[in-house]
Amino acid sequence: MATLATATEKVVPEKKGHGAPDDKPERKPQRARVDDRFKIFCGTANEPLAEEVCAFLGLTRGQALVTRFKDGEAYVQIQENVRGADVFVIQPTCRPVDEHLMELLMMMDALKRASARRITAVIPYFGYARQDRKDKPRVPISSKLVADLLTTAGADRALIVDLHAPQLQGFFNIPVDHLFASPVLVDHFKKLNLPNLTVVSPDAGGVERARFFAKKMDAALAIVDKRRVEMNVAEVMHVIGDVKGRTCLLIDDLIDTAGTLVKTAAALVENGAESVYACASHPVFSGAAVENIAQSHIREVVVTNTIPLTPEAAHEPKIRVLTIAGLIGRAIQSIHEETSVSKLFM
Repeated sequence: MATLATATEKVVPEKKGHGAPDDKPERKPQRARVDDRFKIFCGTANEPLAEEVCAFLGLTRGQALVTRFKDGEAYVQIQENVRGADVFVIQPTCRPVDEHLMELLMMMDALKRASARRITAVIPYFGYARQDRKDKPRVPISSKLVADLLTTAGADRALIVDLHAPQLQGFFNIPVDHLFASPVLVDHFKKLNLPNLTVVSPDAGGVERARFFAKKMDAALAIVDKRRVEMNVAEVMHVIGDVKGRTCLLIDDLIDTAGTLVKTAAALVENGAESVYACASHPVFSGAAVENIAQSHIREVVVTNTIPLTPEAAHEPKIRVLTIAGLIGRAIQSIHEETSVSKLFM
């Protein structure tokens, strides 16, 4: 079964096996505290992550009613005083994307009308991020539209984990703190001590991310030249770099159908790779993604809990989950205390 780390970023596998790390908590959760000017709320998208973040910070999660009418229309009510408070709303816009996005917008509108001093939208996974340009005639730039909606709903700033493209920050007219899950993932793979490691980017767009990993892991770098045939369908062309006899680590920001991941892993094996691991920040896992991973050459896929796993993914032994609750918690505390967030990546 997929395993999940605790709120202190300690990986606790259900049973010992290959690649199960013996982590130590890097920081203990703080004692419970009462601060009427510092509140954390969440919608229904990823309540376990919100609870972990609150436990890490020693806070009690804010009380809010999020429900739906018979016809599916969302209803939100903030059930405690937030006047003058510094409020954080944790809500990834994962599947069902539109429902969770609407919950986030309505919660922020309710908080704004309840006179919250500042509202920060904490979005572990930013949906619509892949629709960031007009690549065909008469199509919207949906990620810009969502950024405008968040601002209109009342967000004073945003905290987002691993945007599909960093330049999406420019779509917001409010401050954006862009977190990276890389420190958590790098720490995990360092403890595995993989031999003859080569970090691989599955496409040209992910080279910067892969280069960061390679530098931190003191590993070689390779790139897979990929040509996308149509939406969610990719054709691997060839591997740039030496992977023969080496352990390959595929790096990506998200795994959707896992088609790219599986084809890239196959290309690496065909080019002589000894073994293939993969990691990504966002486990979207659409369609036959879990089945594709199970039948692939990949030994282990490591993801974070920005998005809750589907039941099928949670029971797949090749999938391991690391928590980023500590990372998000420290970022939230830095924002609240007006200290630097960049120190989290040093």
